Formats: sequence, structure tokens, C-alpha cells
Amino acid sequence: MANIAEKSDFQGPRQNVIDFLADFTAETTPFSAAKVDDFREILRPGTTVFITFLPGSDFEDTIAIAARLKKEGLNPVPHLAARSIPDAAFLDEGLRRLRGEADIDEVLTIAGAVDQPLGAFSDSMQVLETGLLDKHGIKRVGVAGHPEGSPDMPDEAIAAALTWKNDFANRSGADVYIVTQFCFEAEPIIAWDKAIRAAGNALPIRIGVPGLATIKTLLNYAKACGIGNSMMFLKKQARNVAKLMNVSAPDKLLVDLANYKATDPDCGLIGCHMYPLGGVKKTAKWTYAVVDGEFSMNPKGDGFSLTMEI
Repeated sequence: MANIAEKSDFQGPRQNVIDFLADFTAETTPFSAAKVDDFREILRPGTTVFITFLPGSDFEDTIAIAARLKKEGLNPVPHLAARSIPDAAFLDEGLRRLRGEADIDEVLTIAGAVDQPLGAFSDSMQVLETGLLDKHGIKRVGVAGHPEGSPDMPDEAIAAALTWKNDFANRSGADVYIVTQFCFEAEPIIAWDKAIRAAGNALPIRIGVPGLATIKTLLNYAKACGIGNSMMFLKKQARNVAKLMNVSAPDKLLVDLANYKATDPDCGLIGCHMYPLGGVKKTAKWTYAVVDGEFSMNPKGDGFSLTMEI
């Protein structure tokens, strides 16, 4: 009877959460990576780790971190920030070195948070059109998704770019997928997925989920990144000043998204990308605990709590 009960407990919403998180991806900046002695102590073998490229960064650092992550048994995915690329020759050489020194076959292409492009590229589509990714054996390409819009682009331009990226995937045969900005509520994500699906999107979507962090930290990141409707959610949480330093977990968000994925056969979501806003070590420990089933659902089924200390 105990085995039957245990098996039953893993069905429904609880198992949906485990399945949704099972192949989560993570990310790091070169600055954050320098604080980690060995990623093998934090992340499990084969985990995909995106390498963020911030304005003013040195691409040499991206190459070095990619090589290190590969050596430590992980799958590095460097960001290619179009507006920070001086020219096609720089991109060509960067890809050549990433392939040769880090054996990467996957990248994430973004416009990049730079007001004035450093060179000829102003958006990720121009990078994709060079043909250099194909030349250097890049098999998988991530592109940005914006469930709550972007402060840098009007909605019409975002929609047009997504249509172009779908067309690019079809004519090039490239394995293209979407990685979104982080959000705090499921409703706008679900509405966005249904809307872009109706508009013809066929690219699979990896939803950005904020990892463990204080509400104050989440507010600061949300303001910096121009997150829309979710700001209202955070501001409600922050009305009590005493709660600003409370650590927030994305359990309700994950339950809602996992249930949506499990119940809508046309859902475009394939999993989640964990943003380690409160630190990669803390986020990884929490996420692996969930993947391993070390949690119990809340009585209402609208969230969960870990059953172990992290």
C-alpha cells in the first residue's frame, strides 16, 4: 500500500512540475563564473549553461568561460549580442574560436542592451543572415522571446521579428528555439503563447523563471529589464517593507506553467530556463531538490514547499 500511495503522490500537478523542470537550463556571467571554483560541485553533468554577454564585456571572457564549462562537463551556450559585434570578421573569428576551444554547437542570438550598435549589426536577424553560424557548425540557435513585451521594441516589431525567425528556421533547416525573459506570473505567459501560436509560431519555447532571490532583488532586476505586468505582482509582494528581504521561490509559477503544458496538447512550452538572480548555487540546489521530488504540494495545489533544507 505504501508503494501505491507513493506512486499516486507523484501523479498530477506534482509530476507535472518534475517533468517541466527535468531538463532546466541555467546561466552565468563571466563575473559570476569567476566566483565558482568548480561548476561540477553545483550543476549536474550535461546541464546547459548560457553565458550572458553584458554591455561592455570582453568576448575573450565568453570564450574562456565556454571552454571552462565544456571541460567541467557542461553544455555552454554563449550569447551573441548583435549590437556589441564590431563586424562580420569579428563574428567569424569568435565562432571559429568557440568551436575550436570550447567545442560549442549552440548559441543564443540577441540584439543586446546597447543603444548604439558598435558595428553593422543592430539585431539578431542580421547575425543569422550572415551564414556564419552554419559555416562553423552551429546546430542549435536560441532567439529571444518577450511574453510581456520589451522596452526596446514596439509590439509590432517584436511580432514581425518572430515571424522572420520562424521563416528562417523553415528555410535554413536550423534547430531554432525561443528563450524568454523571466516572468513572475503564468497568466501573461500562457496568453502570449496562445497568441503567438495563433499567429503562426512553431518554435519551441523555454520560459525564463526567476530562481530563488529576495523580493528586493527581484524588484531591482525587473526594473532594470523592463518587465511589464509582473512588476505589479512584485509590487504587491513588496507592500509590506518587512517582506522585502524574504526569499521568494517560483513554486506557484512553475505549478501553473507545468499544468498548462500537461493539459494543453498545443502548448508551445518545452521547459524552463532558470535565471539565478539570487546566485547560481542557491538556485541550482533548490531546482535539483524539486527535480528529485523533494517537495510537497500545498493543500490548495497552487504551490509547493521543499521537504529538505538547502
